[in-house]
Amino acid sequence: MKVKLIVAGLCLAIVMAGCATVPKGPEAKAVLSAEASEAIAVFKERDPDIQRFFDKSYGYAVLPKVAKGALWIGGAYGRGEVYERGEDGYKMIGYCSMSQATLGFSFGGEYFREIIFFKDKNDLEVFKTDEYTFSVQVTGVAANVGAAAKADYQSGMAVFITTDKGLMVDASLGGQKFDYMLFTSEEIRK
Repeated sequence: MKVKLIVAGLCLAIVMAGCATVPKGPEAKAVLSAEASEAIAVFKERDPDIQRFFDKSYGYAVLPKVAKGALWIGGAYGRGEVYERGEDGYKMIGYCSMSQATLGFSFGGEYFREIIFFKDKNDLEVFKTDEYTFSVQVTGVAANVGAAAKADYQSGMAVFITTDKGLMVDASLGGQKFDYMLFTSEEIRK
């Protein structure tokens, strides 16, 4: 019964979070930005070798809080920020949201963080297209000490995931769908 309540609560939280890619208002944008910075710090703390992806990638998307819940059929939702390398380092160029559906033996709920590195400009441009999805073959690397040293790009991207809270048993198949919204620097601040 406790597991069902946790799953129901997470599913409700996912629905309540809404499906908007862009946070509403400057306060929500500031919170997301702070959470994204914190997520990057957590990834670097858990696996310092991830720095090589920050040094070499053309861009990245960071989703600081993804909620996932399942009882045979599962779902997840999160939103984040997208960065592109410029002359003065990385700059934020827009927002992204991720939704995920799974089917299979899975139950429970969890929160996790995800970061996707793009090897070159073309890989980032593909991500920015409408209805970008991960195939079942693209898998995330669990961020722990030494994992990034062994990881490499697959299909032009490297995906890292770290769990925050929760308990989930998951042996399911599914895919992640991303939406991207490009903004000018003035629009990002609003």
